[in-house]
Amino acid sequence: MKEFNTIEKQETSELIEKKSKFIANIFHINNIQEAEEKIEQIRKKYHDARHNCYAYRVLENESIIDRSSDDGEPSGTAGAPMLNILKKEKLCNILVIVTRYFGGILLGTGGLVRAYSQSTQDVIEKSNVILKQEGYVAIIELEYKELEKLKYFCKKKGIKIIDITYLENVSVKLEFKKEEKEIFANKEKLRFDYLNYTIMQEKFI
Repeated sequence: MKEFNTIEKQETSELIEKKSKFIANIFHINNIQEAEEKIEQIRKKYHDARHNCYAYRVLENESIIDRSSDDGEPSGTAGAPMLNILKKEKLCNILVIVTRYFGGILLGTGGLVRAYSQSTQDVIEKSNVILKQEGYVAIIELEYKELEKLKYFCKKKGIKIIDITYLENVSVKLEFKKEEKEIFANKEKLRFDYLNYTIMQEKFI
């Protein structure tokens, strides 16, 4: 999977439907273990709630893993609709948990699907959605006199400077898309020939 949408940080939203309260929490996760830990944390936080339904999608070993739970609600009325929204929005490395405090009025299967779907949509809309693309982190070491040239080059090419460390030489940490790797693989082609540098790369997504 070369790119997907995810969120920057946890968000929460609330929905009241016929006296039932639906509390939606959305999290960025990196693996299944993180998802399960967050689910357990929410269960403890809202231990007096009737249901803690969830859906998540996570990228592990180049494959997307989808999981969902109705947590006691009628089958297919909570987890599956929530998961469908994550897929529709092309969201990954995302966990959504919707906690329901029963208000005494039955919503029916259609009402439940609408409530859990709306709760999921609301918390997504409240989040800062960001695009993750496959690429590289590069650490370049160069002389102090070359730093401004590198800054200018990165600005011109739209390459993000993540961090600068000032030691005997300058160490600059960059982030760039996978298809831009040749920028650093061929310094002559891209006018890096006047820079004295060494480079170390590590993959990221």
